Amino acid sequence: MLAKGLSRVGSSTRDIESAIENTAHVEVYSMEKNMGYLSAIAAIAPMLGFLGTVTGMIKAFYHISLADNISIGIIAGGIYEKMITSAAGLVVGMLAYVFHTLLHAQIDKTVNKLEVVSIGFMDLLFKVPQYELQEN
Repeated sequence: MLAKGLSRVGSSTRDIESAIENTAHVEVYSMEKNMGYLSAIAAIAPMLGFLGTVTGMIKAFYHISLADNISIGIIAGGIYEKMITSAAGLVVGMLAYVFHTLLHAQIDKTVNKLEVVSIGFMDLLFKVPQYELQEN
């Protein structure tokens, strides 16, 4: 980012700022480009777990409808499927959400550092010519 700004030294201030901003936007995009996948996983995983819950209960009630005698063994398979899919969906969704949140915080921290460096660079460009003008 600073290299792009240094390559424009001698141009107008707006050109230098624009080059730095454009480079920063490209860098931020490259950091965020796969974040959507984590967000989608965090949103969809619990729904898939709920779908497994529904199919597990359908299976349990189907087995009940076929049996003359209701016993725990008849419905246990459906309830087991229900519990496993619910737990798996929630665990995957929570992990994806946690990682999404952590990565987003890291990106925000990096963007803040880029802004601080950019501001410092622009301040440096403005201070050097002003100092030289005051001495002459």
